[in-house]
Amino acid sequence: MPARITGVDAPGSGLPAGPMYRSIVALDMEGSTELRDLVKAELRRALYDFVDQALKAAGIREQHREPMIDRGDGMLILIRPDDDVPKTVLLNRLIPELTELLAEFNAPRDRAAGLLRVRAVVHAGEVNHDGKGFFGRALDVAFRLLDSPRLKKLLKETTSPLILVVSQDIFSGTVCEGLDDREAYQPFVSRLIAGRSYRGWVRIPAPRGHDPENKSSLSGAVLAC
Repeated sequence: MPARITGVDAPGSGLPAGPMYRSIVALDMEGSTELRDLVKAELRRALYDFVDQALKAAGIREQHREPMIDRGDGMLILIRPDDDVPKTVLLNRLIPELTELLAEFNAPRDRAAGLLRVRAVVHAGEVNHDGKGFFGRALDVAFRLLDSPRLKKLLKETTSPLILVVSQDIFSGTVCEGLDDREAYQPFVSRLIAGRSYRGWVRIPAPRGHDPENKSSLSGAVLAC
């Protein structure tokens, strides 16, 4: 019989041993590997600034989350369970605010100067910390959805500066319960992780006053909860 894992001690981290439930938000910049380092540095600074502004606008303070985790061309935000930060805040406030800030930043720029366009994922689940970093199946699911080739393709085909994918858990538990605009989401991909298929649902937020063009069109998919 395999050994039962009861917890992973994270010495000096201030975190409890064992799995911890967190809401998961991860972001990844489009085309970062094609950018010169000076341009990438500018866009990284801008993204961190905009995420900080969007978090504050959504009422998500430092006490609500772990310190932001840098991923080179993006970041990971883990939000602690708190009645002040339900998942609706992530979908209805954080993501729209960040979309608006990105659109304002990109408006006077062109691709030669570097546009700041991002893929975002929202998921939730149990994560572990071993003193070196966070890990776990929930993070694997989030990053596999975020890194989907089709999601990258869809971002290239829209004028919006941000494309959002949510996990089946978020869609079923939050969107389908009428807590977000269900009609704005469409199923777009299933990812196989450790032999299990995980579906993502995609939404293309529009900055205020804009209706982003999506050439590939997600319409026509069967929307079912």
